[in-house]
Amino acid sequence: MVVVLAAGATTLGEESNRSLSVRDVARKVDRNYNNLQTLQADFEESYRGAGMSRTESGVLWLKRPGKMRWEYRTPREKLFISNGKEAFFYVPGEQQARKAKLEKIDDLRSPLRYLLGKTKLEKEFDDLHLVAGNPGASLVLEGVPKVMRDRVQRVRLELSPSYRIDRILIEEIDGATTEFRFARQTENLAMADEKFRFKAPPGVQVLEASEVAP
Repeated sequence: MVVVLAAGATTLGEESNRSLSVRDVARKVDRNYNNLQTLQADFEESYRGAGMSRTESGVLWLKRPGKMRWEYRTPREKLFISNGKEAFFYVPGEQQARKAKLEKIDDLRSPLRYLLGKTKLEKEFDDLHLVAGNPGASLVLEGVPKVMRDRVQRVRLELSPSYRIDRILIEEIDGATTEFRFARQTENLAMADEKFRFKAPPGVQVLEASEVAP
């Protein structure tokens, strides 16, 4: 699943009088993100499923190639970070942190590390198509992510008029939904690689795990 956030020069408004194909839209999104080196955005993550619901928010940093940092700030601080090869999860104040190889974990955030420089929506999704008439969105792309099709039945990408992805809705096979909303997106900020390395606080043990999600 390859999805991100970024801005482009051509807007949907400018093309309102032309018929847009799925290929047109996907390639414009690809081009936006493949030209980026880094991206920072505020995010809100909402989950509903298995009789529970939760909403969290924080700041996301992405850096090419394959690095990401999800810094959750409300309602509880926690950190999900990847150096491109391993992922770490840590809750401040706890005595243990978890780490796992990225290719071994099944986490909805992990595929986002591929967004900058490698975005090819038509190759990442089966049955990619346009959805019209969704309130509050200029355009919506929908498809089934190839790398998680055993878990996810549908992903919706809501695009701004500048072909930026402002919202991702993921519907899993078991009926659970996860929604990401992005705001205050800033492109190509200077980001040191150190930001994507996990340093355990004194006294915190880092344990190998098969899952690093909360």
